[in-house]
Amino acid sequence: MAFADPGEKGSLGAAPWRPVMTKSLPKLVLSCSRDIPFSQLVLSQKNVRRVKSGLSIEELAEDIFRRTLLQSLNVRAMLDDDGQPTGLFEVPAGGRRYRALELLVKTRRMAKDQPVPCIIREAGTAEEDSLAENVMRVSLHPLDQFRAFSALIEQGLSEEDIAARVFVPVATVRQRLRLVSVSPSLLEAYGEDRMTLEQLMAFSVTANQLRQEQVWAQIGQSSHMPAYQIRRLLTEDAIACSDRRARLIGLDAYVAAGGHVMRDLFSAAEDGWLQDVELVDRLVSIKLEEKAAELRAEGWKWVEAAVDLPFGCENGKRRLAGAKPDLTEEERLHLATLMAEHDTLAEGYDDAVDLPADVEQQLLTLDGQIAALSDRPLVYEAADMARAGAFVSLAWDGSLRIDKGYVRPEDDGDADRTASEGDTAGPAVCGPGQPGAPACLQPEAEEDAAIRALPDRLIGELTAIRTVALRDALATQPQTAFLAMLHALCLSVFATGMHSGCVGIRVDQVWLGHVAPALRESIWSTRIHQRHEGWQQRFPESMDDLWAFLSALSVRDQLDLLAHCVSLGVNALQESGKDPHAGPSAAAQRIAAADLLAREVGLDMAQEGWAPHVDNYLGHVTKAHILAAVREAKGAEMVRRIAHLKKADMAREAEQLLAGTGWLPAPLRLAPACPEADEDDQSEPEAQMGAEPSGIAMA
Repeated sequence: MAFADPGEKGSLGAAPWRPVMTKSLPKLVLSCSRDIPFSQLVLSQKNVRRVKSGLSIEELAEDIFRRTLLQSLNVRAMLDDDGQPTGLFEVPAGGRRYRALELLVKTRRMAKDQPVPCIIREAGTAEEDSLAENVMRVSLHPLDQFRAFSALIEQGLSEEDIAARVFVPVATVRQRLRLVSVSPSLLEAYGEDRMTLEQLMAFSVTANQLRQEQVWAQIGQSSHMPAYQIRRLLTEDAIACSDRRARLIGLDAYVAAGGHVMRDLFSAAEDGWLQDVELVDRLVSIKLEEKAAELRAEGWKWVEAAVDLPFGCENGKRRLAGAKPDLTEEERLHLATLMAEHDTLAEGYDDAVDLPADVEQQLLTLDGQIAALSDRPLVYEAADMARAGAFVSLAWDGSLRIDKGYVRPEDDGDADRTASEGDTAGPAVCGPGQPGAPACLQPEAEEDAAIRALPDRLIGELTAIRTVALRDALATQPQTAFLAMLHALCLSVFATGMHSGCVGIRVDQVWLGHVAPALRESIWSTRIHQRHEGWQQRFPESMDDLWAFLSALSVRDQLDLLAHCVSLGVNALQESGKDPHAGPSAAAQRIAAADLLAREVGLDMAQEGWAPHVDNYLGHVTKAHILAAVREAKGAEMVRRIAHLKKADMAREAEQLLAGTGWLPAPLRLAPACPEADEDDQSEPEAQMGAEPSGIAMA
């Protein structure tokens, strides 16, 4: 109550004092509650929940049976046509609880007339009540869930007990409990919404809370920092479980040797990191040495073993052909049966777009069994193994890559001389009186041999004349000239240091191993190696039969072999300290020719699978180069987002930003064709900035 101001005047002068009544706010009146027998309850069709989600009715029934009903049902009295109560109540909100109670009644674990706590609603509508109950509900915060699980653990419950009681997977309980390893200051930041749940889970990858706080401060306590970046910062001095070295030694062996594995329980694959890098390297070395010792025991003269062997380490060494082991009669019959079964099964699904899973698995199994019989390792003669060796390295998938049967030139010379001394297939080149000499050069024919001997000068003149005549004749037979060129190239590629032909054409392969140590395991090196091995296996055992082999090839095969040989001579290497665009030098001309060749074959390194990573580019350039790459690929806005980071962090962030953009550094880009310049054209300096430097011949 209030009173009017004594000085307040109305239309007739001063007004007497009078009380002024203020309107009071209405008081909240809660809906009444009562226990209603379950038999008087009916599920309403006005419940807005239609899609099934969350716990099943069976799980909810088990939970209610264990701890009784924790939340009342929302009900409304049902009226007859005259508006009179029928004694029944519909349940528009709490339908899942009603069905769980109904299941308990059906399974005789609850009486039909069991009183059920209910809230009786009269105002509003049933649909509105159902919607409000579901929309206004707030799920438990993950941090509160973690604290609740921790409290239950302290009460003596196991992770399995908690999972069974709250109907969640055991992995969920373990993930939440893993948050106990996170620094309290980080938990506080998450509770205050200064950190996302994904970021918090990323910090749990290590139990070192001091390191966690350092990384949180390092990233500027930014909620925009991706979780993967946090994991990288926390594990930058560790080896991922997916690393090929970890796959080779196996986690069990690593742990048995005393190594520690950081686990990421928040990852579906339970990724981890091996923290003892020195131990990993030692175990890998042991594995490599064990395999090398096994190969030496087989009889190989030498074995080179390393995680990464340099690209081109096989160059200059002859590859032994080897022989495929013969199958026994039983193995041949088994192989024929497997192939017939595979063909029959595959023919039944010729028109199918997608194979059934069981059929696809059966075909894969048959493929593996067929490969085990048909693609068996080559076998070598003991004498060949005694002068040859093998390479052992680590493949991308963690398996050992073993390449056998390489003969070094110094080991091949003695064998070649021995072979030539015992070879009697061609004209004899031996002196009179030597053991094993033809009858024409025995002592009784020494006089005739002396008569046939010619002066070296005359031999030179005659063979010079023959050389010119042979050149002239070859020039008129293009097909034979092509074959002679192919023969010379094959000798220089496949028989290095052993055979030489009469045509002075060869492939000079540039040594690249010292430039890019991991080049041997690249996809391009792998394809070249497989192509080379394929031809090597098709070649005759003796290079003396090479010409006949090449002549019998189809034109298509001859061209493919030519392309392979010529490709090995490509040199697009820009040597350190030499600028190929500095002037009309040989190096500049070579790089220009490489650009022309790349345009001709349409080489796009991005489409070939190259992408900028920390290891292959971003970790080896300055921050200015990194920012320039991001600016070119993603724009200035992205540059501003990472410009404040340290170089290592900037490189890792740039790797993610550049992924899928197709950006390439200048040495890998496809050089544009340079149109012929008009001598009379006096272009503006700006127009000439992109022109090729003088001295570079362009097509």
